[in-house]
Amino acid sequence: MFGKTAKASNSSSNNGNNDQKIRSARVDTLIGKGTTIDGDLRFSGGLHVEGVIKGNLAADGDDATLILSEHGHIQGEVRVPSMVLNGMIDGDVFASGKVELFEKARICGDVYYNLLEMAVGAEVNGKLVRQKPESASFAAPKASTTE
Repeated sequence: MFGKTAKASNSSSNNGNNDQKIRSARVDTLIGKGTTIDGDLRFSGGLHVEGVIKGNLAADGDDATLILSEHGHIQGEVRVPSMVLNGMIDGDVFASGKVELFEKARICGDVYYNLLEMAVGAEVNGKLVRQKPESASFAAPKASTTE
């Protein structure tokens, strides 16, 4: 049902439209605009969020991808292998793979990443911390350390 609309054709003219790039990823679950989830959420595969999640978000599996659209908003910690972001996250982000931030992306929290791609206009209000993918900090619960 969602598979046919979630894929874009590979045409050479993109016309600067980021929606084609975002739609090219596989989507297994869609949280639509106008939908609010109040609580923690675990997913596998591809998750496309156009609504609001008030809680922590975690992915199962190394091939899981989070796609957060322009109107999507997550209020909580995010732990995913890879993500494509054009919406807003209020919380820390842990990504063992690639983080793609488009021009309307907003993160209020620290970003722990392996690979980062950031467009002009994207905003991170927190620390950017590069970590190798084999680091245990992506899967382990956030520990409070003082140095």
